[in-house]
Amino acid sequence: MRQATVCFLLRRHEVLLGLKKVRFGAGRYAGIGGGVEAREMPEQAALRELAEEIGVTVEEDQLQFRGEVTFLFSARPAWHQRVHIYTLTRWQGEPQESEEMRPEWFSVSALPLDRMWADAAHWLPEVLTGKTVRLECVYADDGATLSSVMAL
Repeated sequence: MRQATVCFLLRRHEVLLGLKKVRFGAGRYAGIGGGVEAREMPEQAALRELAEEIGVTVEEDQLQFRGEVTFLFSARPAWHQRVHIYTLTRWQGEPQESEEMRPEWFSVSALPLDRMWADAAHWLPEVLTGKTVRLECVYADDGATLSSVMAL
């Protein structure tokens, strides 16, 4: 199964999300992240993706592990992935738009859940309060509707 990462930068009562501009998830808001490459640990992938997607530099010890969510797509097994979730409150540089992502700050109390993947409502608020999550989210054949969410 494909391994991936997602990171959420936090400041005061805000979280940085990115509007995905291309490929998988285009048009939706999400955390910053992507696939774990061969011979790369999830933490290393998270640091690389933060630099590539929004131009910030982070020390590995600043990543706060917040759990894993396994995503299964009934009609698209190639999309199956296990995502390692991190939050962080310290980084170097200002988040910048890239070809892939346009970063935007949101109040933690006003997340754009209607413009995110359907699963986000089941775990993102928990993660943003410092909790750790372990879930399996199964998407229906349409690739957009959740058919089940199960705690692991």
